[in-house]
Amino acid sequence: MRLLRPFPVRLALSAGLLLIVTNRSSLAAEATLPLPARPEAIAFPPLAFEPPSAAAFRHVLSEGTVVFLAPSHELPLINLSITFKGGRSLDPAGNPGLASLTARLVREGGTARKPAAEFDEELDFLATDVAVSATDTFTTATMNCLASTFDDSFRLFLDMLREPAFDADRLETTKARLLAQLAQRNDDATSIMGREWKRLAFGPDHFSAAEPTAASVEATSREQLQEMHRRIFHPGNMIVAVSGDFDEATMLAALERALAGWSRGPEAPAPAAPVAELKPGVYHVPKDIPQGKVLIGKRSITRDDPDDIPLTLLNEILGAGGFTSRLMQKIRSNEGLAYSARSVVTANVEYPGIFYAGFESKNATVALATKIVFDELRSLSDELVTEDELETAKKSLIETFPRQFESKPKTLGVFVNDEWTKRPADYWKTFRDKVAAVTREDLRRVARKHLDPAEMAILVVGDWEAIAAGDLDKRASMGEFFDGKVTHLPLRDPLTLEPLE
Repeated sequence: MRLLRPFPVRLALSAGLLLIVTNRSSLAAEATLPLPARPEAIAFPPLAFEPPSAAAFRHVLSEGTVVFLAPSHELPLINLSITFKGGRSLDPAGNPGLASLTARLVREGGTARKPAAEFDEELDFLATDVAVSATDTFTTATMNCLASTFDDSFRLFLDMLREPAFDADRLETTKARLLAQLAQRNDDATSIMGREWKRLAFGPDHFSAAEPTAASVEATSREQLQEMHRRIFHPGNMIVAVSGDFDEATMLAALERALAGWSRGPEAPAPAAPVAELKPGVYHVPKDIPQGKVLIGKRSITRDDPDDIPLTLLNEILGAGGFTSRLMQKIRSNEGLAYSARSVVTANVEYPGIFYAGFESKNATVALATKIVFDELRSLSDELVTEDELETAKKSLIETFPRQFESKPKTLGVFVNDEWTKRPADYWKTFRDKVAAVTREDLRRVARKHLDPAEMAILVVGDWEAIAAGDLDKRASMGEFFDGKVTHLPLRDPLTLEPLE
């Protein structure tokens, strides 16, 4: 047994005395500072933060791959991500979910040189975390490991990405899990709401609204996974980002060696824009629940629209600003109709995104809460927001702005997204100035242009008979909207998505 050497008593006493003297000196210095009479009188210096420039982190390998590097030696860890263009946007018409299933099996299905179980065990031994996932427009592979095990971890990571085995047993197990998940799609009204809203907004055939069925999952073959893998996973379709405890020149050399011999294919195409249009009106999906779930919205704008920042501020005032927003104050705080009320704006790059306001309320007060949302939308078009509302919204965007760059991995994530989507190089440098320049008149103009309630759809999931009549005080009923007309949508079979009788 190894004995610990005793800590010298004299040294301990000296350290303690030094600590006491230091603390007393600090307290004495603080005591000489003038203290304000009240907490709100405390003055803080202005926040000084300049966003980093992507050019300082950007490199291009000899074979053409763009790489962003951010060395950081606080912890002995390395985070590496590879973002591939294309995700669910590449799904074939008859097989929605194929890109997501491919991503999952790239990670779980082993490699050409290692069976799935052995591959997992080796990653565990190295204490390395690896994940692959697909969104609508991107597929991302990530690796987090100790700096000391980077070489071995990266070798396994690249084998997984370049030559996945798509193990047949793992594929069947994954299919079974997916089928079990599909069978539960109608259990939660939120799932029904999301499914039907996307179908209304983008059309059932657009990739963002299409969902797998039991038949499409069962028919998915290993060959289909391999074909999707060939389209997505190659250097001609990827950007690399690495942060953590490494030397920049050494990492660039390692990436050069790793990508050597990996053939470059064509870049994946941009996501297709939807051809369907969202038609204004009231839509209802039956579900026997005590509270109706409601979304009210329309197609929105593209990310690079000049109205993007004003619309973001307007949305902050309406429903994205938490308890300071109008919807939370009017629907929750003042009327007690819902636990939460919110609004959301999404702005896609290639085609307009979505604006929606949402809440859930007991059946009898769904109409009243809906009326309040409509009243607030009209108010934004008819009247100027208050100076306090605009100032609060601006501060929310400006003072939280540095959070987008609060860590090296997050910063590189911003740069990778901007690289793929070709965002102007000065966007982040000028963002806060553009926010500060927005006026109340700008917000009213944008509300009139983009938030007309007459152009919106109201989607209700719940018991229509209990919802339609409205509240007992007769303050509102669903008959007040769109001349009382309602389109009743069917509840769909969770496995086939065909209407249930």
